[in-house]
Amino acid sequence: MRRRIAILPLLVLALFGLAVAMSGCGEEETAEAKEGEPLELGELSYNIQITREMNRFSPEDAAYLEGAPVIRPDQEFLGVFMQVTNQGEEEAVVPGPLRVIDTRGTVYRQLPLRNEWTLKRGTPIAPGDTLPGPETVARNGSIEGSLALFVVDESANENRPLVLEIPGPDEHGEIVLDL
Repeated sequence: MRRRIAILPLLVLALFGLAVAMSGCGEEETAEAKEGEPLELGELSYNIQITREMNRFSPEDAAYLEGAPVIRPDQEFLGVFMQVTNQGEEEAVVPGPLRVIDTRGTVYRQLPLRNEWTLKRGTPIAPGDTLPGPETVARNGSIEGSLALFVVDESANENRPLVLEIPGPDEHGEIVLDL
């Protein structure tokens, strides 16, 4: 009888340890950074130049918003300008879709624009190269970055920090946006 009593706590402890170990299985790892710090995901390095609200009524932002949908009065455009560098030895492609998530868990997906400023999903990047390329409008502009555009609710400004989520080959990355 004593032997059974001594074995029972050991069995409970072993099962608890197994449950703790198994609870982490299957979860995707997350790489994290703050805006201005490079985020390494696989062979790609992401560096945000600036994040800002895009003004649909401003002539200055008109080129960035070319092809964007009409939005409701309680929404706004959020622009995330970045450079993506392939540090690997093989061609890589821009992953997608990129998402912005607020502190309440509201998810905003990247708009699939086709203008010359846009960071386009599936764009190939040669080894050692950076997007936007050296002879592009996006690289030679004042921001020097490709645009990932999102439509967000105006209330998203109250639910900061906003986080940009980027899918990667073995993990996803999160960059805390500076607004």
